[in-house]
Amino acid sequence: MISDYRTWDQLEHAHEYLLFPDNLGENLSLDETCLSNGDVYTILTNKAGHGRKETLVAMVRGVSSDKVISIFNQLPHNKRKKVRTITTDLSSAMMLIAKKSFTYAKLINDRFHVQQLMSEAIDQMRIHLRWQILDEENKSIKEHRLKRKKAKSISKRDEIGLWTPIRMENGETMPQIMARSKHIMLTHKTKWNQQQRDRADILFRQFSKLESAYKLSMDLTYIFNKKIEPKKAIVKLARWYKDVEMFGENSLNKVLDTFESHYRTIINYFDGRLTNASAESFNAKIKALRTQLRGVGDIKFFMYRLTKLYA
Repeated sequence: MISDYRTWDQLEHAHEYLLFPDNLGENLSLDETCLSNGDVYTILTNKAGHGRKETLVAMVRGVSSDKVISIFNQLPHNKRKKVRTITTDLSSAMMLIAKKSFTYAKLINDRFHVQQLMSEAIDQMRIHLRWQILDEENKSIKEHRLKRKKAKSISKRDEIGLWTPIRMENGETMPQIMARSKHIMLTHKTKWNQQQRDRADILFRQFSKLESAYKLSMDLTYIFNKKIEPKKAIVKLARWYKDVEMFGENSLNKVLDTFESHYRTIINYFDGRLTNASAESFNAKIKALRTQLRGVGDIKFFMYRLTKLYA
């Protein structure tokens, strides 16, 4: 396996970058991954490789846009001109790299990262409400202890009894329901089991605003799932944006700002429906190789093994 390792043409700079110009294709994915000890690499992959040979185009140590761009620009200009699309997450650094290195390509923000941003904002609402519930419970416990302390006799104290939490009809306390509702808020109701449906009924009955936020999140997923043209998508997303704006929840401001700043690259998804899923899959393969080798002790040798599989 290591017979040609010492004569490998990328050995000298493998710890800093890898370049495979012949693997450039029309549709690329740009992402980042952590190899070990916080060592982050920017990875460029060819969707046509389907996670097999000829998938890896480039891998650069770090995420500094200036550094990555300078190395990507070593790829032949005539081949970079032929790239039609490049998908990436919502990172400003990744988007700048894509724009500067592949000036003729259409930049597409991955729909799943957009949805994830919405999900995270709603989960922040849930966490905030959970802390409110916990504060109320702690206040109730303190008041109950004070009441027992003020009791003038043992019999009166026994009559007051120990503090017990209020249990809802499903047998759980509200703090428990709030803590166990994260999965509910992130998945469509058709995927809930009976226990989760019971929990959601109580949760949304107690916090109608949380239910409204959940519906807005599912509406966004529905729009992305529909096979519609970019022009129709613009109209639907504009209406959705207005609904979120009218909803008036501060935790969703980041979502609104993202759509305002990147609506063109978000809309580009509907013209071909390309995502960054292949990049996420490739990251999983890198992690699997890292596990197989029991870590990344020798960066250059790890890169060598990686290229044997995917370059």
